[in-house]
Amino acid sequence: MNILIVEDNDIIAHGLEYYLTNEGFKIHINSTSNEAKNTIKNNKFNLIILDISLPDGNGFDLCKYIKEENDTPIIFLTAYDEEKDIVKAFDLGAEDYIVKPFRNRELLSRINNVLRHHNSNNNIIENGRVRIDIDSSRVFVDNSEVILTALEYKILLFLYSNLNSTITRDMILEKIWDVAGNYVNDNTLTVYIKRLREKLNIDDIITIKGIGYRVNKHE
Repeated sequence: MNILIVEDNDIIAHGLEYYLTNEGFKIHINSTSNEAKNTIKNNKFNLIILDISLPDGNGFDLCKYIKEENDTPIIFLTAYDEEKDIVKAFDLGAEDYIVKPFRNRELLSRINNVLRHHNSNNNIIENGRVRIDIDSSRVFVDNSEVILTALEYKILLFLYSNLNSTITRDMILEKIWDVAGNYVNDNTLTVYIKRLREKLNIDDIITIKGIGYRVNKHE
């Protein structure tokens, strides 16, 4: 799980980095709003922890920007404790609001709750650069949508639903037999796999010679 921390207090930022890294998260730190915007454009995060007071702006404006770009969950972590600020944060789409000073174990619990709730609601499969939104049947690579046919999508979903497992060609053919009302033969499957690789432009789909395919889980 990748977390972006937008915090200009080095002591707090690196304290969070140390604690959350030990809990298994991959942490990226930015100290300004502009840095965060550039980082978000080029990276995919599972969660953003955001302060309100930043050297070049405020967290409210950054939250609005993030929510307009994608649906990454946001937790405000700030010294601002007035009701109007808390209400404004939630009105902008933030998932949680924590007032400093805070306790690490409580923060960790609330991070896990937000991630669990977000993934449950959206029914998302994420692996490396690929994100599959099952509810809307949409596929994204690096936050850019990739348009797939119904058969291509069903093949991809089957592979990504079974990460680290070798899926035989027969298993795939059986799974997609009637998706378009037509029989799909072995040669056609090869063509579909080739098209998927070209559209996704990644090397995640590995051929297991004489058997089938596997997608390894990214750590």
